[in-house]
Amino acid sequence: MTPPRANSAAARDIANVLHPYTDLQAHQEVGPLVITRGKGVRVWDETGKEYIESVAGLWCAALGFDNERLVQAAVTQMRKLPFYHAFTAKSHEPMIELAEMLVQRAPVPMSKAFFANSGSEANDSAIKMIWYFNNALGRTAKKKIIGRIKGYHGITLASASITGLPANHRSFDVPLPGFVHTMTPHYYHQGQPGETEEAFATRCADELEKLILAEGPDTVAAMWAEPIMGAGGVIVPPRGYFEKIQAVLRKYDVLLVADEVICGFFRTGAYWGSQTLNIEPDILTCAKALSSSFLPISAVMVNDRVFQALAKESHEIGTFGHGFTYSGHPVPAAVAVETLKIYDELNMGDHVGQVGPYLQKELRRRFADHPLVGEVRGVGLIAAVEFVADKATHTNFDPKAKVGARLNKLVEEHGVIGRVVAGDSLCFSPPLVITEPEIDEMLDRIGRAVDELSVQLRREQIGVVA
Repeated sequence: MTPPRANSAAARDIANVLHPYTDLQAHQEVGPLVITRGKGVRVWDETGKEYIESVAGLWCAALGFDNERLVQAAVTQMRKLPFYHAFTAKSHEPMIELAEMLVQRAPVPMSKAFFANSGSEANDSAIKMIWYFNNALGRTAKKKIIGRIKGYHGITLASASITGLPANHRSFDVPLPGFVHTMTPHYYHQGQPGETEEAFATRCADELEKLILAEGPDTVAAMWAEPIMGAGGVIVPPRGYFEKIQAVLRKYDVLLVADEVICGFFRTGAYWGSQTLNIEPDILTCAKALSSSFLPISAVMVNDRVFQALAKESHEIGTFGHGFTYSGHPVPAAVAVETLKIYDELNMGDHVGQVGPYLQKELRRRFADHPLVGEVRGVGLIAAVEFVADKATHTNFDPKAKVGARLNKLVEEHGVIGRVVAGDSLCFSPPLVITEPEIDEMLDRIGRAVDELSVQLRREQIGVVA
């Protein structure tokens, strides 16, 4: 590869930027893809090449990459009150209105909304609230947190400890003590011969109960769950899973936290993934599409039982000693308020109710029978196509073959920015405003990339390719 020219954006990036989720050493040789502008579901790089963004950036640009109403909401608020905080009972109208809108739209009755700046911060805040809650109730040993293998809840120290992905743990000395993980509810890979989906869901619940009993019910405080697991490969739980899981949690008085950072705001078709998957959380975290990611903001909603304990303990101490300088920052809050209004005005649920099934149908029609494809899965506008070495045995490729990285590169060459995650799964989470013709164009381009990958793997005799 030709090195970037001196003083170009790519060369300046290599010289100065430390990138997340990047092979930092290889980046010094290869350099970045520099994106310069966006419109609708498309973005353009510094050479003028156009791409369809198949994952809305990072599962988040729900209204696409341009929206003048959100720009104006930010500008208007910047001129009126560019910053204020929420410490020591201070407040402002954008935060008040946003909290009111979220509580009104919650999937189950919620009492209050707390604001942070990212999904990771929201989940870290919820962990601290749960520990505070149990201290308020005198249950000082009830502190352990259960995550799921392949779950993703963020990368701050505590949220990375709930996360169940090896790359987020290795060499970072996480998980911290007190964080444990139960099995991934992925029927395709973990269902046993002859086992129905419902029986598999029962086994998942039984494994959870065994874990709680092994740890000690008096020591287990909460379980975290994404309605549909995103970064773990868009894993849709088996039928009846959450009903069975919640029965176990209630039996041992273990709180359930629904991580709606990806699934919230119509990604699954309903307003919340919790509504799609029949989840009744005690606490809900959200971010990303809350502001269509035009500005950083996240939220934690707690039910009244949790809030009353927080209030009691804070009164005894004299303060609730948690918060961020930018909690409920008026500019992101104003943009989030406008975002929720736009969702309402566009009847976004109806739109996703049309284009979501179309995406799911077309993915299955085009790719389900492909010799490299093991499973096509998803709900609404979130999906994945998993590539396997052997379709009959569900065997994944050897990581050394770097099939996922090669597919990512080919997809990009064909004009789509994609995201391949655990198990060589090509994920889809396009902007909610995508249309059926844009879905067709996106899948046409990806189809050409998959055909090219097939030729390469056949030539190199990697995997079982008919």
